[in-house]
Amino acid sequence: MVLKIRQVGEAVLRQKARPLSREQILDRSTQELIEYMRETMHDAPGVGLAAPQIGHALQLVVIEDQAEFIQRLPPEQVAERERRPVPFHVLINPKLTLLDSGPVEFFEGCLSLAGFTAVVPRAKQVRVDGLNERAEPVTIEATGWYARMRSRLIG
Repeated sequence: MVLKIRQVGEAVLRQKARPLSREQILDRSTQELIEYMRETMHDAPGVGLAAPQIGHALQLVVIEDQAEFIQRLPPEQVAERERRPVPFHVLINPKLTLLDSGPVEFFEGCLSLAGFTAVVPRAKQVRVDGLNERAEPVTIEATGWYARMRSRLIG
């Protein structure tokens, strides 16, 4: 099921997202929400989607950067942005730690700000600690474009 992506100005995008308990993560309704978020992200198309973007003030994100998206870009842009395919994964209750001292600026868009892009400073290297869709602890270190995706959705 493809869900409506909320746009800038909607209250849910300004609310503090709440964490999920292990029981809530494993609940069928959360598992269905994760699948709907994946379908919505693919339909948009996008490389990441946070639960508030579809109207749920939850600390839940889905991320995937498909090789077909990257293949459409000029090789110099792929190299400059350090963009590589990222398999689908889920982060719940994520905690972001910046691992570098200076931001890198590139144009980026947001599914909740349809039709617009802007130059945005983001960390070049981050670590994210959280839970996956099975409520298992995960720690992921990311660099380049992958770090930008994480810091945009979590930070």
